[in-house]
Amino acid sequence: MAGGGGGAAPAPKQDELQPHPVKDQLPNVSYCITSPPPWPEAILLGFQHFLVMLGTTVIIPTALVPQMGGGNDEKARVVQTLLFVAGINTLFQTLFGTRLPAVIGGSYTFVVPTISIILAGRYSNIVDPHEKFLRIMRGTQGALIVASTLQIIVGFSGLWRNVARFLSPLAVVPLVALAGFGLYELGFPGVAKCIEIGLPQIILLVIFSQYIPHSLHSEKPVFDRFSVILSVAIVWLYAYFLTVGGAYRHTPPKTQLHCRTDRSGLVGGSPWIRFPYPFQWGAPTFDAGEAFAMMAASFVSLVESTGTFIAVTRYASATPLPPSVLSRGIGWQGIGILLDGLFGTANGSSVSVENAGLLALTRIGSRRVVQISAGFMIFFSILGKFGAVFASIPAPIFAALYCLFFAYVGAAGLSFLQFCNLNSFRTKFILGLSVFMGLSVPQYFNEYTSVAGYGPVHTKARWFNDIINVIFSSKPFVAGLVAFFLDNTLHRHHDATKRDRGYHWWKRFRSFKADTRSEEFYALPFNLNKFFPSV
Repeated sequence: MAGGGGGAAPAPKQDELQPHPVKDQLPNVSYCITSPPPWPEAILLGFQHFLVMLGTTVIIPTALVPQMGGGNDEKARVVQTLLFVAGINTLFQTLFGTRLPAVIGGSYTFVVPTISIILAGRYSNIVDPHEKFLRIMRGTQGALIVASTLQIIVGFSGLWRNVARFLSPLAVVPLVALAGFGLYELGFPGVAKCIEIGLPQIILLVIFSQYIPHSLHSEKPVFDRFSVILSVAIVWLYAYFLTVGGAYRHTPPKTQLHCRTDRSGLVGGSPWIRFPYPFQWGAPTFDAGEAFAMMAASFVSLVESTGTFIAVTRYASATPLPPSVLSRGIGWQGIGILLDGLFGTANGSSVSVENAGLLALTRIGSRRVVQISAGFMIFFSILGKFGAVFASIPAPIFAALYCLFFAYVGAAGLSFLQFCNLNSFRTKFILGLSVFMGLSVPQYFNEYTSVAGYGPVHTKARWFNDIINVIFSSKPFVAGLVAFFLDNTLHRHHDATKRDRGYHWWKRFRSFKADTRSEEFYALPFNLNKFFPSV
């Protein structure tokens, strides 16, 4: 080196040159599946999960019930029923299914076949709206009951276990990433429907959960753990003052519907106390075509739920989900859809993506917290008026929460790239094509449907149209299918390929007993493993 002024920069330490180590369990989680927080904290966290799942529980019936011919009274009863069944399904899933802290709630996947039932010709001549609502509800019940058999059989027979054994970290990335990122249209577009409420909610949530905890350095993590309750309470109160102060007195009806805190019609329509019960709308009716369309939705929801289960596994700091446990969870989700059909929720069930994101925000993946939230769901569904008060939170507030939670689930998908070789052209091809097609194909189907009023597949067999349109409108399904197919057919048997796709990292989790931690996280309670062994 010319000149003797400054010496050469010190050589970097060896550990600085090393990439970040791969972790099969996510570190820095405060409470994992089996370690519950103290009771007062657990109850508050459970209530937070209840608040978050309310969005979907209210939005779906609010969209469907008026089209079915129902008014505020029917809407309130459907919301109550959906909430009640979600509580039961969440308990079943956490006790006997995957045993993950996963909330099982309403699913947007089932909306398309439900609308198809609403538009069916045999209901168009019914004049009385209440009679029309009951008839359509019974039709959806019949379709859901038949559709539930698909997940029950595929799950409990172990069929899905055999499929899941071929999943590698590379195939999982597009599936899980788009289970979160693929719901982007439910995020900011929903916030923008009432920007003066939605935007402050996003900003406050980010400040409470990310900035304040780092600037306070407090011993007790209050703001990051309870940021949803704190931010929702502030913005909801602010929305209430805007409503009472007359800010929306002369605005268009659509703005009033999204912004006002008194427009949901749920509080007035809800009874004080009411127990939802099976066949409350009458005996279900069955139609083969509608059942096939609902079965397609059931299959799509099975694939989407697989992606969300994997994200929940990550954020609960558990080891990768053994295929037999995943298959068991899918079977119990099928029972959940059966209960939806028996009780009449007008909608099927799947794993709540937003609650999976909440696990990441709070860094608490405790099973007990989610079981407490199931208790809140059942409690508030029976005490109708109290539950309706929380259910009347304006939709843009929930959309603001989704922006963060869906992003977290998408990021969980990307985190599986740590197991893959990103310098491999095979990896780049599979990853790029599956994510691109997962976004592009559903976009074509949705655009075509919004312009033409029906999907690109438009034959005389309506049930066939519904099946194809439902399947290819799901972003995680298309992305997962393309990735799974390519990953299992392209140069699969090369030794280098096995390492590139990360398959060797997950090999020991292919069977339940191969890793000792599986017993800790996924073993059934009450010694049931003797009767229902996991393999």
